[in-house]
Amino acid sequence: MLHLRLITPPDRTDEVVRLIERTPGTTHLAVLPGAARNPPGDLVLCDVAREAGDELLSGLQALGIEECGSIAVENIDLSLSKRADKAEEEAPGEAADAVLWEHLTDATHEESTLSITYVAFITLATMIAACGVVLDNAILIVGAMAVGPEFGPLAGLSTALVRRAPRLALRSLIALLVGFAVAMLVTVGFSYFMDTVHLFSAEQLDAERPNTNFIYRPDWFSFVVAVLAGAAGTLSLTSAKSGALVGVAISVTTVPAAANAAVAFSYDEYRQAWGSTEQLLLNLLGIVLAGTLTLLAQMLLWNAQRRRTARNRQQLPPQQLPPTTR
Repeated sequence: MLHLRLITPPDRTDEVVRLIERTPGTTHLAVLPGAARNPPGDLVLCDVAREAGDELLSGLQALGIEECGSIAVENIDLSLSKRADKAEEEAPGEAADAVLWEHLTDATHEESTLSITYVAFITLATMIAACGVVLDNAILIVGAMAVGPEFGPLAGLSTALVRRAPRLALRSLIALLVGFAVAMLVTVGFSYFMDTVHLFSAEQLDAERPNTNFIYRPDWFSFVVAVLAGAAGTLSLTSAKSGALVGVAISVTTVPAAANAAVAFSYDEYRQAWGSTEQLLLNLLGIVLAGTLTLLAQMLLWNAQRRRTARNRQQLPPQQLPPTTR
């Protein structure tokens, strides 16, 4: 369930209440006239099943509430109410399959913004991966994958393509390009320093490295894994199962590939540098492609579910319709 807190101008409160009442899956409606002070207006509270949330939010935006008032959405972790159970039964589809597009756009907007924290994380992750490739240490590689924040901009790019949001796409591309460029440049300097203090060497980089040589040897499996990880990561975002993102992060070879390219470049090992760059680009392409196709599939399936539910409701006699739709 979701909890909505709305501030509405007094002349639009009746429209908002009617919209909530005729949306299947809503309950616990409360109206507090004149309770809001900034901006001034009425306070409207309600709960809505997650699977009906996107429809209600779209209707509220069509009424212009986000411009003249406020729309706030919170997740309800526990709701002990028979009315809430009934609202979830009335809502179309399953909560786990529902996509809150505004929430997804907002989340990816935040995660895909180029910031000092984002650059710091991707740089630190790349330097950790640099230690992993030189030492042929798979644990360090996995740790670097988990630390890297690059999935945020990749998800933002997929969302922007589906939602046709050019600003989000540009922001995501800038975060990816600038983030990786800074991280690789710093890692080149880090490699020179580690070589100076005799902790890195060309011999270590040129060794067989059975645990990490896959990083500069891309193949079709690299692309397949990236596609699968991109689909899983996108599903984890849209279904609010963020714990799955950890598994996604350690499934792709973006940060380790960038690190290996930087270290190889510092030792003039251009063969490894080029192979690592191919690995990086292959993973980025696979994740964005899979994320975009996953979102498109979710959009088509959910729209089909809503149309089917609407047709079924039209065929029911009035006495069998839920109270909110009579």
